[in-house]
Amino acid sequence: MNIDTNVNEQSSTTMEDNFDEETKESKTSTSELIKDQLFEVGPLYTDLKYIGEGAYGMVVSGHDNRTNQRVAIKKLSPFEHQCFCQRTLREIKILARFKHENIINIQDIIRSNSIEQMKDIYLVQQLMECDMYKLIKHQKLSSEHICYFLYQILRGLKYIHSANVLHRDLKPSNLLLNTNCDLKICDFGLARIADPSFDHNGVLTEYVNKKIYENLFLFHANIDDRSRLDGIERLKSC
Repeated sequence: MNIDTNVNEQSSTTMEDNFDEETKESKTSTSELIKDQLFEVGPLYTDLKYIGEGAYGMVVSGHDNRTNQRVAIKKLSPFEHQCFCQRTLREIKILARFKHENIINIQDIIRSNSIEQMKDIYLVQQLMECDMYKLIKHQKLSSEHICYFLYQILRGLKYIHSANVLHRDLKPSNLLLNTNCDLKICDFGLARIADPSFDHNGVLTEYVNKKIYENLFLFHANIDDRSRLDGIERLKSC
């Protein structure tokens, strides 16, 4: 079961170790300009191509010269505002500890060698081809696709909730996809650590999602703050 995600415009261990040593001090010395944004991620990551941008930074794809694979590189400039710093730190701390098929991972973090010179942070993650928002904007999903995506969302949420974490910003643009219909939850900048005794049945204040995507996911809003899903029985009919 595949989908069309085209909705937008090995070296040995020894060689990798040598590459790391040679570039340790100068890993951000090579830069590329993408849409007036300077990405200082070379020589480890080259051949950058624009993917998109949001409120907190720009995302590009790049070639990992150690693995010869394409990766996603997210540039964050959080130090102008304290809240941006907190969200960036929160996302890094959470994703660094998570390891699950349906949650995006962090493969590398690139920063300046000194705190005084640190202006930007780059998160290197697995490259996905699309997000749910762009997909449903261009094509209608079948019942099989909806069920499979919902299944993966619930798997990811179960893992997140088992760690007493609440995502709090679950929406189509934060669900990444590839042509194999693999789904990964991303963007943990607004997540919160819940008390271990919290049963996830309550609703947090200042819930950040404003739109309800009932037609796509077949369940009600606020699902990310509850482990009990009101519409789960409807999934059985798919």
